[in-house]
Amino acid sequence: MKIAIIGAGAIGGYVGVKLALAGQDVTFIVRGDNLQAIRRDGMKLVMNDGTEHVAKGVKATNDYTEAGPQDMVILAMKAHQVEAVARDLPKLLGPDTTVVTMQNGIPFWYFHKHGGPFDGSQVHAVDPSGLLAELIPPRRVIGCVVYPASELVAPGVVRHIEGDRFPVGELDGSLSERVTRVSECFTQAGFKAPVLDDIRSEIWLKLWGNLTFNPISSLSHSTLVDICQHPLSRALAENMMREAQDVAHKLGIQFRVSLEKRIAGAEKVGKHKTSMLQDIEAGRAPEVDALVGSVVELGRLTQTPTPHIDTVYALVKLLASTMASERGQVRLQPA
Repeated sequence: MKIAIIGAGAIGGYVGVKLALAGQDVTFIVRGDNLQAIRRDGMKLVMNDGTEHVAKGVKATNDYTEAGPQDMVILAMKAHQVEAVARDLPKLLGPDTTVVTMQNGIPFWYFHKHGGPFDGSQVHAVDPSGLLAELIPPRRVIGCVVYPASELVAPGVVRHIEGDRFPVGELDGSLSERVTRVSECFTQAGFKAPVLDDIRSEIWLKLWGNLTFNPISSLSHSTLVDICQHPLSRALAENMMREAQDVAHKLGIQFRVSLEKRIAGAEKVGKHKTSMLQDIEAGRAPEVDALVGSVVELGRLTQTPTPHIDTVYALVKLLASTMASERGQVRLQPA
């Protein structure tokens, strides 16, 4: 398959190397130092056991027209970075191109083929102008939940930390030929990629932790085990998760893991800094709206009170705005 991966960061690089080594025709859409490094040396993956794999035959370009139409496009950047590539993405689309979205949080396509009273609703927190849904037609989308952890340690070099699971699913829950093809492609590359008949429930299960631990960690500069073992922060996390669960239930979502087990799982990870805390420490714009603001919005949509989530969202949004101001950027607009 011709596969374009937009972004060669922690997840895009990991996925791209494995797909290329499995024989797929991979093109990285990338820029800057990453582009030069991949063109010169290929894309390197260092696994958690120390073994190294290099995909030397991959193509790398920052020109979407040069890459041309693909069989599959993998969006492998954070949710707030998607809009910056959306206008060029149609250059990668042929008649039957599938777009696999790998963003955390509530995706822009969430209510496409959702059914019920909210079917077709727009998620303003992640797609305020409707641009994403216009340029990345949800009918092309296969949902994907990212469980592995990895990091970009140098241009063109990704280190895998743990995990290999990328569940996928059609937005209407069907077992289509194309979602089966995506699953098989990922499986042949060494990933676990089961086809789910309810990808939204899996999105919420991952989000359940992200919307809670990411902002708390960024505000407190604490790791997962610290948050879970400190009584006050643990109680805050539990309250936020209960509110999110109430919102999700009104949208027809069922959690296959209990709240207590989800917190225990986070605690077991240990002294791990969340991606949002890593962004804050590095001075990068944190991923706030897709992870937290979207749940605030869905709470209002479903008329579900979310006071604890609202408070944490206000604080982390202020932090992001202050950081942007200090970098000399325009202050972030309120949601």
